[in-house]
Amino acid sequence: MILCCGEALIDMIPAQTLTGAQGFVPHVGGAIFNTAIALGRLGAPTGMLTGLSTDLFGQQLAAELEASQVDTSRIITSSRPTTLAFVQLDGGHATYTFFDERSAGRMLTPRDMPDLNTDISALYLGGISLACEPGADAYAALLKTEGPHRPVMIDPNIRPGFIDDVPAFRSRLEEAMTFADIIKVSDEDLHWLAPGPSSLADKARSLLQKGPAAVILTRGADGATGYLRTGAEIHVPALRAKVVDTVGAGDTFNAGVLAHLHENGHLTTSGVSGMSAETLQHAIAFGAKVAAMTVSRAGANPPWASEIK
Repeated sequence: MILCCGEALIDMIPAQTLTGAQGFVPHVGGAIFNTAIALGRLGAPTGMLTGLSTDLFGQQLAAELEASQVDTSRIITSSRPTTLAFVQLDGGHATYTFFDERSAGRMLTPRDMPDLNTDISALYLGGISLACEPGADAYAALLKTEGPHRPVMIDPNIRPGFIDDVPAFRSRLEEAMTFADIIKVSDEDLHWLAPGPSSLADKARSLLQKGPAAVILTRGADGATGYLRTGAEIHVPALRAKVVDTVGAGDTFNAGVLAHLHENGHLTTSGVSGMSAETLQHAIAFGAKVAAMTVSRAGANPPWASEIK
């Protein structure tokens, strides 16, 4: 089972009300949540480790996980509120304003983290959950304890407005990436992680020095490039799609990559460390295909396996 460890929240998506004024409609979301949902819908065995509220939004999140065939046995519930992310869309591109103080997800501690048994075959984590204490410390502790025993994929997924202490976040994320076997990073993330005049390719290759077998760089409409520790480099063009919005696009891309690797028997420690350029290319291409379907819909609404031809 692939265990997705991190935030589950409500995306408040702008929508016009009957009076013509702008309002917001609650949609389930969160980068890690979106990837878990997408993996479940793609048929990959998936679980979620997160903190969920018992409030109406937490119930909405739990119901969607179960409806998308995601195992919820490792979810930690409390009466604390659900994190809200108000979304602003500009030309289909999403920016976020978070309300997260003392939320059910953020207030997890290292003591809340479960011991993982052998049915957990891989871990997936993201940068948002590594940004704010004490939850950030909880996921970092889990990664240190459990990461060395199974393949790990990390998406830094930088959200500057969510980071209270930039130096602490950089330090925590840098350490987390040393446990990663696959790092997926967007061009915007990469420029934040490594400011300076170096090319994106050089910056992506520099991440390989942290230890992962593969780095995947996504550049929106310009497609994605994979870099392997062996020195191999492959490029996959983006699929053309009518973009409604980009909410959840990168999260669904990550699910496609993980699902393809799992389906073909490569999501193991040896499979990832010895991954060929052809294997990585096929996984990225499937991720791009799944993401293209998601951006054609409003909000983070990943496709089911039956929808993919």
